[in-house]
Amino acid sequence: MGKQKKRRQEQEQDAWAQGAAAIGGLVIITGALAAVKEKTGLSWTATVMLVAGVLVLLGYLAWKIRTGVKRLMAGDVQPAAALRQEAAPASLDAPEPDAEAVPAHPELTAALVKARAIGKDETVRADDVTITPVQNGRLYDFLVPEGRTYADVEKKLGNVAGTFGVTRLHTKIERSRDNERRVKLLLLNEPPFTRPFPPPTWQEIEAFNGVPLGHDVTGQLVGVSFERASLLIGGMTQMGKTTLVNGLITCLLIAYGEFDLYLLDGKFCGLTKFEKIAIRYEASDNPAVLESMLDELNDRADSRYVELQEAERKRQPQPTFRPVFFIVDEAADFYTHNGTNESKELVARVADKSRALVSKSLESGITTVMLTQRPSQNAIPVMVRDQFQYRMCLYVASEGTAKVALGDTYFDTVAPINPALLDPNIKGQAVLFAQGVSTLIRGFRFADSFIWDVVDKVYDRQQKAIEQAPVSPLKKAIDLMRSQGVEFMPTSELAPAVGITETRPVPRGKELSKLLSVTPGKDDKGVRGYWLSDLIAAAKSSP
Repeated sequence: MGKQKKRRQEQEQDAWAQGAAAIGGLVIITGALAAVKEKTGLSWTATVMLVAGVLVLLGYLAWKIRTGVKRLMAGDVQPAAALRQEAAPASLDAPEPDAEAVPAHPELTAALVKARAIGKDETVRADDVTITPVQNGRLYDFLVPEGRTYADVEKKLGNVAGTFGVTRLHTKIERSRDNERRVKLLLLNEPPFTRPFPPPTWQEIEAFNGVPLGHDVTGQLVGVSFERASLLIGGMTQMGKTTLVNGLITCLLIAYGEFDLYLLDGKFCGLTKFEKIAIRYEASDNPAVLESMLDELNDRADSRYVELQEAERKRQPQPTFRPVFFIVDEAADFYTHNGTNESKELVARVADKSRALVSKSLESGITTVMLTQRPSQNAIPVMVRDQFQYRMCLYVASEGTAKVALGDTYFDTVAPINPALLDPNIKGQAVLFAQGVSTLIRGFRFADSFIWDVVDKVYDRQQKAIEQAPVSPLKKAIDLMRSQGVEFMPTSELAPAVGITETRPVPRGKELSKLLSVTPGKDDKGVRGYWLSDLIAAAKSSP
């Protein structure tokens, strides 16, 4: 009880002390206010507000000073130098300020995103793009974003063309040899081949690596190497196939120099320009004629395979064969029967022998080129079509027809070109599909005078080679017939002239045929013997 009484007494004393202090404070404040009023000449209200504002400001400053002292004592505040030292390591992980970021190329980025060649969050950097004006368009040379490659653009090339407001025919794409991300994209300002390119010169054809077949959309020569490969050409009538193949043969004569040419002219006059330099030229649409030529060429192929086998057995280098080209115009006509059993059997044999020859060209050096104006499903048997490594298609009316010429899976390949979109008014345009790449080309249209000049030079070279050939039974037979001015000589007359003494007709005929390495023929009366043209053809060629 005593402690509580004492505590109440202390509280009463504190209250009186605080009251006295408050009275003293009020007296001091009143005096101060009176002094300020007297000094400033303000009213009592203005004086009170002025003094109150000053006191509030002084209280805020005192609070700031007190807070700063506490933080400094607690170690939260560090000198500016220390702050800079601690900030340095953090800047190594943080990205650089984006003040110098390279902007995206708006045109290419938008086009590739719309075409789905790149993602919506990906961009083509402006400093990775070079645009070069060319003769008939513009060439974009650029890098796709990291993680993308040339193939991403190639697969969507049709879509990319659409985003630029042109067709697939207006575009050409090339890949880089040093960077998978680099793309060279050509966009034409006008439809391809609106203006024709001049045909190549003799020197340009000789300098080309392979055999040129035509110009691409930029005017560059495009062609193939015919080593171990054959070519199938399809397209509707009056689209320029014959002109294209005449240009092909002309380029072959210049590029290869020495080779054996077999021609089967199903159009009867499409390949006549080259008749006098061909080993064998036939103008016919009879399947039996094709079978005869196939038998001859398959025999050559078989004999070459025998040589290859012998070289392998004896561990010798493979023999080098003289190139042989067999060109058939209007090939579909030779696979059509007339409904009779005999005709059906003939066509079936022709199809099987054609398949064998085209497949043998891979190793025996015999190249087959077939052209057809009816690339329908049954025009050329599938077993024959499937053997061709190179395909070419001129204008056709539908995608289905294009598949016959280019292959059933052509439109599933990378960056295909639809031949049905070609302009039929521009003759000689074609889609070349070789080694998995589609190229739009236009075949050469050489002047007749140029073709005749090439043919004459080849013919003169062939005749000179025959004249300078060493003496042989074949050369003796040719010289004999030329000296007598005859085109045909019976076996009974020719055999003794080349040293055969056998008098019995059958053994004599077999011996002469083996000696000359030429199959005998018959004249209009059915007499067996040899034609001078066949002997000269044999002299031109080699096994």
